Amino acid sequence: MLFYYDIENRNGPGGQAVGNNTGLLKVDSEKCKKDGICAAECPMAIIKMDREEGYPQLIPGTEPVCLRCGHCIAVCPHGALQHASIPMERCPTIIKDLAIDREQAVQFLRSRRSVRIYRDKPVEKEKVAELIEIARYAPTAGNRQMVHWLVITDRYKIHQLAELTVDWMRFILEKDPQAARAPYFPTIVKAWDKGFDRILRNAPVLLVAHTPKDEPNGMVDLTLALSYLELAAPTMGLGACWAGALQGAILSQPQIKEALGLPENHPHHYPMMLGYSKLRYYRLTERKPPKIVWG
Repeated sequence: MLFYYDIENRNGPGGQAVGNNTGLLKVDSEKCKKDGICAAECPMAIIKMDREEGYPQLIPGTEPVCLRCGHCIAVCPHGALQHASIPMERCPTIIKDLAIDREQAVQFLRSRRSVRIYRDKPVEKEKVAELIEIARYAPTAGNRQMVHWLVITDRYKIHQLAELTVDWMRFILEKDPQAARAPYFPTIVKAWDKGFDRILRNAPVLLVAHTPKDEPNGMVDLTLALSYLELAAPTMGLGACWAGALQGAILSQPQIKEALGLPENHPHHYPMMLGYSKLRYYRLTERKPPKIVWG
């Protein structure tokens, strides 16, 4: 018989069902080896080993401090812990056969490409949702998980946003033609006037990750989430590209942010194009050598 030791409200010995099972963390006393791995791993150091019974125990009053990160569950080799905020059925065992080796990891990461040519094919809503599901496992500061997503599939609205960005570029070229970001603007504007979208590339989907103002690390959080999404996209036949031109326009023109539909109190944001890639890549490319200073 399995039983759980309530590590916040312990009131009985190990070896039988103890506690009222209402605590944040619970330990299966038949599985727990009392090795202290969970206590050592806890990022907030709020788990200690009970001196009498030897089981892990939550330090009284620290439940609000818990990050709900799941480290204690993930690190236990015995599967002895359960967390009230993290359903065990959502925490599958890591399958060793699915792990990739160093060469596979290097090729996977180096083969990432910014995809700018898309097939004239809509992306299934289920696939977009699945990519966002994957992206939500990207790290966030304090494990706050405050990244929000705006998904636009209306082709007319995407075209309208591209047009507003071109209008912003025209304004920059008239006001300050020597601006640092202006050199490539004329080419984009001329292409637009000839019927070619070099802003959002006629992408069938525009994703915008955004976070609230009170998230000091919001820009980092959403960047990591977009990176996860972009890396996962090729596994579904999709490609993505960071929409830097639109981002610049949003930052400079409040009306574009309003047209996009972003909340006013969400200053951290970045858009990304998504669609079925029309091309296939056959080689890895090179980058500049890293600049490293060893301390």
